[in-house]
Amino acid sequence: MSNHALRPLGGKLLTFSIKILAPLVIICFLLVAKRLVMGIGDVSDLNGGYPWGIWIAFDLLIGTGFACGGWALAWAVYVFNRGEYHDLVRPALLASLFGYSMGGLSITIDLGRYWNMPNFFMPAHFNPNSVLFETAVCMTIYIGVMSLELLPALLERLGWKVSLRRLNSVMFFIIGLGALLPSMHQSSMGSLMIVAGYKVHPLWQSYELLPLFSLLTAFIMGFSIVIFEGSLLKASNTVKQDETSLFRKLTNVIKVFLCLFLVLRIGEVVWHGKLPLVFAGDRYAWLFIAEIVLLALPLVMLQSAMRHSARGLFISAVCLLLGAALWRMNYSLIAYDPGNGYHYFPTASEILISIGFVAVEIAAYILLTRLLPILPAQQARSERIKEEIKL
Repeated sequence: MSNHALRPLGGKLLTFSIKILAPLVIICFLLVAKRLVMGIGDVSDLNGGYPWGIWIAFDLLIGTGFACGGWALAWAVYVFNRGEYHDLVRPALLASLFGYSMGGLSITIDLGRYWNMPNFFMPAHFNPNSVLFETAVCMTIYIGVMSLELLPALLERLGWKVSLRRLNSVMFFIIGLGALLPSMHQSSMGSLMIVAGYKVHPLWQSYELLPLFSLLTAFIMGFSIVIFEGSLLKASNTVKQDETSLFRKLTNVIKVFLCLFLVLRIGEVVWHGKLPLVFAGDRYAWLFIAEIVLLALPLVMLQSAMRHSARGLFISAVCLLLGAALWRMNYSLIAYDPGNGYHYFPTASEILISIGFVAVEIAAYILLTRLLPILPAQQARSERIKEEIKL
């Protein structure tokens, strides 16, 4: 996408994809309304032992991890001055905004007494010693920051040049805040399970390393989702430019974070004498092995000739996303056992709500890329615009 003007894709809004996603979105909203009216127990299997389920483990922890593309690229472009990735930022930011917004919504419906949520914004009720409070504050501010970072796309579309110029004059501060905030709450998401202690399986209860693992997986997922989304856009002919060379450069950054994560992850298991648990043959052992294989396999692929092919980069990105997501799902839910006979398995309503959130993100992304200058103009569309200007 480098060195190409960003323009609205245009075309019909009610596409085949939107028609497929619309029923899932409607079902999701109906179930959310049912949860808000009838209570959380009417749609979920949450209980005293499991205060959160897939709405937090998947929609929040994994969802915001997948939504770290904009943040990861902000570090690459604005902190380390890698300008060649600049045109990748806006599409990644749009996906990040929807991912974080859906994560925030999942927190809302997961709250038992959601009507007390306004207390969160009242200083008298602040609890600065709470990891959950810090995470919620950072996420709330970051959603606002991403909205401001994407506001130039709307101002460009409306032709409001004065407002755009004023916003750009303070954009350096907004970008700096956007680079800082996820570093805080993504690490705090790892801190959430430190207090669970022995209730988390030893293979995932890493205590002081949990925040670092969470931050590293955020970087891994952030850069990987950029490759994943870019590959899908190219495969669907939504964009014509071949960004394989840029994606290949991104893998050099991914490998640094990936090596650091694997060394610390395996090293912590060995150092604390947990290695026999890896060969125990139970489901936790297999989950740990699957997690390591999914993350180690791309490291091998990215050292081979496959890193030069679009297919190889796409497969590597998928493996990295699955491996990092599996770690987050494991430490937050699957490897958690509160004891006392409690058990949890997501209901059909919980699963449909989570699927609906994903459908909302995809549908909104499709619609806004058609309405706002997010992606580069295709060659045919650019030529048509030039002809219109001549006329």
